Amino acid sequence: QARFVESGGGVVQPGGSLRLSCAASGFTFSNYAMSWYRQAPGKERRLVAAILTTGQVAHYAESVKGRFTISRDNTKNTVDLQMNNLKIEDTAVYYCKRPDGNIWGQGIQVTVSS
Repeated sequence: QARFVESGGGVVQPGGSLRLSCAASGFTFSNYAMSWYRQAPGKERRLVAAILTTGQVAHYAESVKGRFTISRDNTKNTVDLQMNNLKIEDTAVYYCKRPDGNIWGQGIQVTVSS
C-alpha cells in the first residue's frame, strides 16, 4: 500500500523560504506522477503542483507560479517542494499524493507569519 511521509514544514516570516520533502513507499515510485496539495484553515484542499515521472512539471497553481518549484528524485523515492518568497496566504497543511490514488500522508504544517 502506498505511504507518504511529509517533512520540512515550520514557521517562517513573509518572504522566507522552506523546502518540503515527501518520502514515498509501497509502490514503484518512478512509474507514477506525484503532486503536492495544501489545505488552508477553513478551506478545501487544493492542488499546488504536479510532476510527471520524467521530472517534467505538469502543473503549478497560479498563486504559486514563480515562487514554488516541484522536483523529484526517482533514486530516493522523494518529491520536494521548494517554496520561496512565502506569503501569509501560503499558510496551510501541505500533503503529497499520487494523483491517481486516494491515499494521503499525515501532512505537514507551514505557517507564514510576521
